[in-house]
Amino acid sequence: MTRTSPAFHRSRSRGERRPGYLAAAAVFAIGMAGTTLPTPLYGLYRDEIGFSELMVTVVFASYAVGVICTLLLVGNHSDVAGRRPVLLCALGFGAASAVCFLLEGGLPALFTGRVLSGFSAGLLSGAGTVTVLELAAPGRKSRAGFAATAANMGGLGCGPLLSGLLAQYAPLPLTWPFLAHLALLAVAAAIVLLLPETVPHARPKARPRPQGLYVPPEVRGVFAPAALAAFAGFSLLGLFTAVAPSFVSHTLGIGNLAVTGLVVFSVFLSSTAGQSLTGRMTTRTALPLGCLVLVAGLLLVGASLWAKSLPLMVAGAVCGGLGQGLAFRAALTAVGDAAPPAHRAATVSSFFVVAYTGISLPVVGVGALTMWLGLERAGLTFTACVTVLVAATAVRLVRHPAPTRGD
Repeated sequence: MTRTSPAFHRSRSRGERRPGYLAAAAVFAIGMAGTTLPTPLYGLYRDEIGFSELMVTVVFASYAVGVICTLLLVGNHSDVAGRRPVLLCALGFGAASAVCFLLEGGLPALFTGRVLSGFSAGLLSGAGTVTVLELAAPGRKSRAGFAATAANMGGLGCGPLLSGLLAQYAPLPLTWPFLAHLALLAVAAAIVLLLPETVPHARPKARPRPQGLYVPPEVRGVFAPAALAAFAGFSLLGLFTAVAPSFVSHTLGIGNLAVTGLVVFSVFLSSTAGQSLTGRMTTRTALPLGCLVLVAGLLLVGASLWAKSLPLMVAGAVCGGLGQGLAFRAALTAVGDAAPPAHRAATVSSFFVVAYTGISLPVVGVGALTMWLGLERAGLTFTACVTVLVAATAVRLVRHPAPTRGD
């Protein structure tokens, strides 16, 4: 059972109306939006600074390095320091990232901004998820689970949509997206200050104690298949956030940044829709089914690269996003339910380490292959490899369903 602080219960007993899990989900979404905000803008930076497609993927992947390092070093810190201080720190890193992009100081500024954005996402992934879950009333646990995963994917999708629209239709395309996000971050920080703390005896000044990857023994049977499904799904997200903008602009000749943002947004929106379906079936069903739908989406993406077709790419984004959403929410719910309260943030953080490895390493491989094979062939190679991985994961889950509490 999720533990909450005595102060939280006292405020509820006095009838105080304080922000709940939906407010925490809004903070989560705003923070995550900043991590994908630069996606439609990489072409503008490439024209202004001058670098290759490989460098685009390396800049993108530096964000994942920041996420993984944060999860490994302080992924469990909110279990001790409390959720609110960690959330505020995450928003601070997001603001620092936006400032780096506003400075437009060349590749060093881009790398610094992406790494700082990774720090923000790393803190939010664990602390944000469990805050949403812990602020929900017992009868709203399922809704809170959807709110947490939807805030994650929805926030990631809104970043490219916001920056694409502002970059296309507002002046100063490399300035307004980040100014808008700074304003949203200020609103999110105000919300966090109103949220009740859910960690009993939180010690905000406690020093972080790096725990690395930690999965309690009682969770490992659930964790392994769930994390493998997350890795495969995030590989697709990495393809869309790092490579799809180049495909839309260079291969298809569509220079409208709003269209680029909308294409990327479609995969995350579909992921959110897929998550909404997960609550209607058991984890044992949702995990393998999500992987199978993801395979269909990858095949459509491969077909779009071969035929140079935007409609096929959008269809692949929608289908792949649905599969990723189905599998991701089922996996995260299974891991969160199985984790003991004292180690919940650490366990969820370990889960996200595996997921963000999937969003980074394969994408850098695509960038490297682009140098020798070209964008289309590199993308086809990527989709073929990930399709095999996802299909193998689905077969593994059908033969050995992930155990969950209550199964």
